[in-house]
Amino acid sequence: MHLTPEDEFRRGYAGLALARCVGLACLLALTGCASVQPDRPLPATVTAALQKADMTDAVLGMVAYPLADPARGLRLNPNLPQQPGSTMKVVTTIVALEHLGTNARGRTDLLAGDMPESGVIKGPLYLRGGADTDLDWGALWGLLRQLREQGVTHIQGGLVVDRNLFQPPRMDVGIAPFDESPEFQYNVIPDALNLNTSLLGFVVQSDDKTLSVRTSPALPGLPIDTRALVLNDNACPQWESTWVLPELQVAQGTPQLRFQGAFPRHCTQRLDLNLVDRQWVTTTVVRQIWSQLGGQTSGPDVEGSTPAQAVVLASHQGRPFAEVARGMMKRSDNPLTRLTYLRLGAQAATEGEPTLDAAARTVHAWFAAKGIPTNGLVMDNGSGLSRSERITAQQMAAVLATAYNGPYAPELLSSLPVAGVDGTLSRRFKGTAVQGRARLKTGTLRNVVALAGYVRDQQDRMWVVVALLNHDDASRKGSPVLDSIVEWVAGQQ
Repeated sequence: MHLTPEDEFRRGYAGLALARCVGLACLLALTGCASVQPDRPLPATVTAALQKADMTDAVLGMVAYPLADPARGLRLNPNLPQQPGSTMKVVTTIVALEHLGTNARGRTDLLAGDMPESGVIKGPLYLRGGADTDLDWGALWGLLRQLREQGVTHIQGGLVVDRNLFQPPRMDVGIAPFDESPEFQYNVIPDALNLNTSLLGFVVQSDDKTLSVRTSPALPGLPIDTRALVLNDNACPQWESTWVLPELQVAQGTPQLRFQGAFPRHCTQRLDLNLVDRQWVTTTVVRQIWSQLGGQTSGPDVEGSTPAQAVVLASHQGRPFAEVARGMMKRSDNPLTRLTYLRLGAQAATEGEPTLDAAARTVHAWFAAKGIPTNGLVMDNGSGLSRSERITAQQMAAVLATAYNGPYAPELLSSLPVAGVDGTLSRRFKGTAVQGRARLKTGTLRNVVALAGYVRDQQDRMWVVVALLNHDDASRKGSPVLDSIVEWVAGQQ
């Protein structure tokens, strides 16, 4: 029988109410303040999976229990702080649902110091970023079109790009790359403008003898050198095996890209990459669109702040956060999650406080308000794409249990990947007893695999399940260990 998230919430609520009536003992069990022993040894299937992976149980932190009976279940190293990978998105999502609200929307504004006169903005046009999750090229065109429809024809003071909702405004500048692929979407460090997620499209196309690279949208002012990019006989889907990071050179403020490596013959790939400085891309595209709409611009383009008395001329809003959360969790979208985490910080920041510091403070305060200990909890960017973030399995389980019993449980459940059905679990657990019965956030780094969420057993009891495995071979060998835990829970009678 198919259950909606609301159905799942209602069916689990009665059991949760019973658990709540236990009082302090229940609270201690949920938060890890009490020493609760599992009512059975580690399942043989989990032990066998660890042995097959050549790992000991010391690398695994695990908590699994029925929500209606939290003193039962399994616990292994529950209070060991571990890297969570993308399961940390669970924490960011739950705190954001409560602090930002389900209908919170990012917003982008076009402003001027004064109302236009006779179609002329006598000063600069301000492009103010407000953590808009949906500001793509089409939305930018729509913003500028709103301006033209008001009769504006000439911007005399150039463009001021305002990213100051977050502090510092450009967190991407001077930061060492997370890994060897800083150009790809998952590595983007967002800012408050978030134009097209700071990505520029590149279309790489080849036939038997020739190869070309063009940008999308077309930017004639960006020279692209393909002389070092050679053709090979690989199959088109294997293009990434010979991909090499293009080189960026800047001469007199103008970037030039040099593509290199090898690319298959008779192949076309559309790549959205973070290669060119976002300020150059932003100002170039704004001027190009404005010109195509029949407008004129004079004056310099800079990064700066919008005056307090500036007048809003056009606006664009992103989707409500409840919809954004589905992309964050189902696709495990790092930039969207990092943007959400920064929004938490921007909402709470005091004057001069770095946004990331304010976001971490907000999360720690949420834990404290829910009675969840924060010992060992380390927040960095809220997405799990971090070497420093830490959480214990018991803390994550307490977060999930608290959220399941809270007002935003339906939104959280609808955002989690469904085993064997969609998101990052679309191909996992297919054809098993877990398919359709688990909603779990995945997490993967080179040394991390993790799962966190909810699983229904054979008696239709909802369990909280958290498994964090940290090991040098985690990404190659660790997933079967976690799968064995979930399968054991789903098979409980």
